[in-house]
Amino acid sequence: MGGGPDKTPEHLLCTLPFPEPKAVLDRIRKNHPQIQITYRDLSHQDAFAKESGIPDDLWREATILVTLSALPPTPAACPKLELIHFFSAGTNHVQTHPIYKDSTIPLTTSSGIHGPQIAEWVLLTSLVASHSYHTLHSWQTQHLWRQQSQISRLRTIRDNVGQRLGVLGYGSIGRQVARVAHAMGMDVIAFTASARPTPESKRDGGFIVPGTGDPDGSIPSAWYSGLDRAALHRFLAQDIDWLVVSVPLTAATQHLLGAPEFAILAARNAFVSNISRGQIVVQADLIAALEAYVDTDGDVPAPPPQGSATDDEPSPPPVVAERGSGLGAGKKGLRGAALDVTDPEPLPAGDPLWDAPNCIVTPHISGLSVMYADRAFQVLEVNLRRREEGRGLINEVGRERGY
Repeated sequence: MGGGPDKTPEHLLCTLPFPEPKAVLDRIRKNHPQIQITYRDLSHQDAFAKESGIPDDLWREATILVTLSALPPTPAACPKLELIHFFSAGTNHVQTHPIYKDSTIPLTTSSGIHGPQIAEWVLLTSLVASHSYHTLHSWQTQHLWRQQSQISRLRTIRDNVGQRLGVLGYGSIGRQVARVAHAMGMDVIAFTASARPTPESKRDGGFIVPGTGDPDGSIPSAWYSGLDRAALHRFLAQDIDWLVVSVPLTAATQHLLGAPEFAILAARNAFVSNISRGQIVVQADLIAALEAYVDTDGDVPAPPPQGSATDDEPSPPPVVAERGSGLGAGKKGLRGAALDVTDPEPLPAGDPLWDAPNCIVTPHISGLSVMYADRAFQVLEVNLRRREEGRGLINEVGRERGY
């Protein structure tokens, strides 16, 4: 009696902003023949539009919904719905919706699928900044081999070996950034909302792309945790050279980083990467911290005058900062930032963030990848098997905590 997988007929409704991935859905049909699949391509409209145009009868019959943001208008409109799987890493964009507030339908996210591509964006933009790539590209476009008067700036480049990465929010993305940074010789420290005192508590219990991340939580040399400012400040005061912001956006994390936090990070003129949400940062305070760095006396040398020499005479090597001092020792503020998220989005053309010094801004694209859809469906498939076996879901959202 019983004991086997549940094969009750299901109706899977997909409402996604891209064409139907036929090979992926055929895979689901093969492995779960009891599931009927209906696909609605919403690429013709705003991905976050309030009205999706999905017929009422589809909402009524669906037992599983796969979506980015399109939801039934009310819980009453979807009486059979037993699972909603989001193609996003978080659910902050639907937290005011009746389905989120007024139902107990289990919600799962695609957290875990973004780590590889976002970690590459984080590394890319940090190296663009630290290796003065904009200067090098300018030389190429001008067909210049090199400008001797500016070569001293390139001699001040410091590699990542021995520097400290602070990961604010040690989820799947933060763990993959940590993995890459650790491979480059960096020391990694982690911050989480709740304490992780045991090996089991440090494990990643969500979806993991094979060969990525930090499954057992062994990479950080130290873990910090807490829900108050004092705990956050203790973490930020640990001589961090590079801060990666990867916490979810909740009421508790909105404007988590402002002038007091940037003042702590300025002790080592830290570089800040934000791939979470723009509202986590007080944007005006970030701009002020970036401006403080370039306003400090003795900053970047002026460009060479017309006709200056570009010979290859050697110049003396600079004195490299030791671990005890920041990379911009004696300077104020933050040495740079890379932001894939802003407040608001889209960022208005006249916003001062566009022109903030040493700041890279990209339009919320770091998570894009040809593998995105396939991996997001892989999370769903893990949970389809778990439901049939009567096991708990991975990546399930805790409504009370907001993620």
